[in-house]
Amino acid sequence: MKLQPDPKSSLNTVTSYEADHIEVNAVKFEHSVIVMPEGDVDLWPISTFNDLTVANFEQIAAKKPELVIFGSGKTLRFPKPELLKPLIEAKIGFETMNTHAACRTYNILMGEGRTVLAALILDAE
Repeated sequence: MKLQPDPKSSLNTVTSYEADHIEVNAVKFEHSVIVMPEGDVDLWPISTFNDLTVANFEQIAAKKPELVIFGSGKTLRFPKPELLKPLIEAKIGFETMNTHAACRTYNILMGEGRTVLAALILDAE
């Protein structure tokens, strides 16, 4: 008789992060991504932090997470408040950290069953 539930292996987990790629479920991505616990990993058309637009955050808000973990690249940077308007209007929580920390934090929150979205910029800045 099995007394423990099966692990949630079907959830999207960040399995590696390096300066030139992010791995989700051991699949390598060499560009910025949006990832949630379930569903596809989406390409995020951001090459550098300075590429961010309101439309990028509208894309995130449309997924209706309860919380966004924003990986700003190699260094910690904060988006301009006007860019976050779609998240604020949708009452979606938002935390900023460098991408390495964002990957770790996403995995922890995802493992707790939270409806979290990681928006991860992959850059060398």
